[in-house]
Amino acid sequence: MNSQEKLKNTYRPVSERLRDFKEVERPLSATEIDNQAQRCQDCGIPFCHGAGCPLCNVIPEMNAAVAAGKWRLAWDILSSTNQFPEFTSRICPALCEASCTRGINGSPVMIRQLEKAVVETAFNNGWVTPVSPRRNSGCNVAVVGSGPAGLAVADELSRCGHAVIVYEKNAAPGGLLRYGIPDFKLEKNIIDRRLDLMKQSGIKFECATEVGQDIKIDYLRNRFDAVIIAAGAPAPRNLDIPGRELNGIHFALDFLGGQNRFNAGEISELLINAKNKKVMIIGGGDTGSDCIGTALRQGAKATVQVEIMPQPPECRSESTPWPDWPYQLKTSSSHLEGTTRLWSSLTKSFEGADGNVKRVQLAKVEWEFSAEGKPLKFREALDTEQYIEADLVLVALGFTTDKSRVEGEIPGFYICGDAATGQSLVVKAMDHARKIAQMVDKNLSNNGKKNEIL
Repeated sequence: MNSQEKLKNTYRPVSERLRDFKEVERPLSATEIDNQAQRCQDCGIPFCHGAGCPLCNVIPEMNAAVAAGKWRLAWDILSSTNQFPEFTSRICPALCEASCTRGINGSPVMIRQLEKAVVETAFNNGWVTPVSPRRNSGCNVAVVGSGPAGLAVADELSRCGHAVIVYEKNAAPGGLLRYGIPDFKLEKNIIDRRLDLMKQSGIKFECATEVGQDIKIDYLRNRFDAVIIAAGAPAPRNLDIPGRELNGIHFALDFLGGQNRFNAGEISELLINAKNKKVMIIGGGDTGSDCIGTALRQGAKATVQVEIMPQPPECRSESTPWPDWPYQLKTSSSHLEGTTRLWSSLTKSFEGADGNVKRVQLAKVEWEFSAEGKPLKFREALDTEQYIEADLVLVALGFTTDKSRVEGEIPGFYICGDAATGQSLVVKAMDHARKIAQMVDKNLSNNGKKNEIL
């Protein structure tokens, strides 16, 4: 391999990975890892850790340590800024790579894979250990929700010496990590490995417990010095068009979560199964891509992904110059496994028979672009309607936040992650959670009692 290139093949063979739900990425060789680390060493002014990474990971120094074979130093650098690099190195879209200086005139350094190599080396060598709190503050904190933000805020506050209990409505902690991200991107033993360390650090988890149902807000208000709402953005965006009431139309997260629960043994039968079905996924983002990979593993006859946006260019658009996140075509491992992608397509109606969806009406849209090539607005193109057969439709249009759950500005209550900011990336949820944890700790240290609201 030319050391000046980014690897193009980082996945297990399609024929192999479609037979299981194990991680699609293959382990990189020592030579491949070293070559990528070496590519970072002649960087003039790095932008990856500042303009790129929301967590401000110290990427050049970490890569320099890997290039020098100093893996323990690389771990110490990485863990100084990133609480859960085993998660981010698997599911983060790598904003850092978009702002890598190598990417100006070529391909960026494979920073995410280097991070993954560092964290797995650390776990394999026993360097990742429970964290002993710096002090015992005497304050009790409740965290509602155990997704990325909930885990991050709980970990940070525990390190500060506060007694933390995390409430989770599902059977096991992890939130979106466990019930939204497919196993082929994040195997759940990776989550459990981290949870064991958090429990050893003193953090308690109460699962199958829904705040507002199983326990009341008044209970939290009276028992805890601070309560952090980290319930994510769980409300899926609907598609309110004719035929939406037909059977066989489901939200993407219900489909993905069902497969994860089945894999974990929480349920014995898939309630939404793509086997021998023609599957349409409405929505062109990562969640839609995850539905493709899951449907193919279940044995779907065919999959088609429908997106109203136009097809992005193969190379970075002039509308998003370096070091911005590029407007550019992104092809996931699931896309490579076999699917049809329809762009500039408006979903108009669902049609069915005997109460079940059978086909979907689409129409093409025409986009107006800026001078730099950024899509601005669209209109439906006349006489472009078409019908596509589908007996399973998955709606993957993103999520919204229901802030009414915490309206009223209850003293001592805080909101963090997607519950506060709306749907975003795991790294951004973790970053926001860490900032909220610092605010909570400061207020508890100053007051020792219920504190000001966020």
